[in-house]
Amino acid sequence: MKVSDFTFDLPEELIAQDPLEDRSSSRLLTLDKNTGEIGHDVFHNIVNYLKPGDCLVLNNTKVIPARLIGAKEETGGKVEVLLLKRKQDNVWETLVKPGKKARPGARISFGDGKLVGEVIDVVDEGNRLVKFEYEGIFEEVLDELGQMPLPPYITHQLKDKNRYQTVYAKYDGSAAAPTAGLHFTKELLQQIKDMGVNIAYVTLHVGLGTFRPVKVDDVLEHHMHSEFYRIEEKDAELINETKKNGGRVISVGTTSTRTLESVAEEDGTLHAKSGWTDIFIYPGYKFKVIDGLITNFHLPESTLLMLVSALAGREHILNAYNIAVKERYRFFSFGDAMFIHP
Repeated sequence: MKVSDFTFDLPEELIAQDPLEDRSSSRLLTLDKNTGEIGHDVFHNIVNYLKPGDCLVLNNTKVIPARLIGAKEETGGKVEVLLLKRKQDNVWETLVKPGKKARPGARISFGDGKLVGEVIDVVDEGNRLVKFEYEGIFEEVLDELGQMPLPPYITHQLKDKNRYQTVYAKYDGSAAAPTAGLHFTKELLQQIKDMGVNIAYVTLHVGLGTFRPVKVDDVLEHHMHSEFYRIEEKDAELINETKKNGGRVISVGTTSTRTLESVAEEDGTLHAKSGWTDIFIYPGYKFKVIDGLITNFHLPESTLLMLVSALAGREHILNAYNIAVKERYRFFSFGDAMFIHP
């Protein structure tokens, strides 16, 4: 299986640069994963495609303002630090640009010294371990000084930090948003609950590995970064009950999907669990839990495009994407949505 099997032509102007004013007014492309049949709608009409007894699974991770712009203490040279993973209380694995300014011992000051980071080690792929010093509560300092770490293909400034956050975001820890969830408003979720659809939550802290291009020709040689996940007993039970009663499990986003598929036993049952996953889902994978998926449109040759192809078949997905391009759908994080349904 070649990476080039997952390519399509995307005009640059279809990459959404700004979120819509109303989250739920995005367009919705529906794809029958069995027949390949395609429909077009508006996201708030997702209620028409859900049934009482279904279970919607949402990832309640919260994006932290993980992008810090600072200056090297000795020289004043500008340095950008992106927080990737918390290793210990004040030690983070980070991506530092430019890396050559960040040798062990280098000290970087943010916000006129409100936050100071010292590089203590160089680890995998040139990432830096940075130890932070500050007064008060780290999260509050970060909230004041940090910016949302938008994906590299978004060049516009984000006016409202909350628009790169789902309305149900709860647990701090992501370097990127689980973007399929950005289309839901609190009102829409209430409407979905009121119609008898169960809502379960998982947590997967999205790392930047999500955006890493696949640099090998052979898909099977690609290595996924590991990401932390957690599922509580009550949510596991809700999903198990749904399946037992013949309802459909519909995952919101590839991150929720990867969590469920990592946790499930061979027969598809779930139990409370937390840990790290580097699951890589590509065509040929047999899904244990999910029946349907609400997702955004993904980058050509990305692991996310491979995951949706595993669910609906590569031909169906590429056909849907080509139609989406022709119909001028908006792509990627702030773009439109797709519902892959059974």
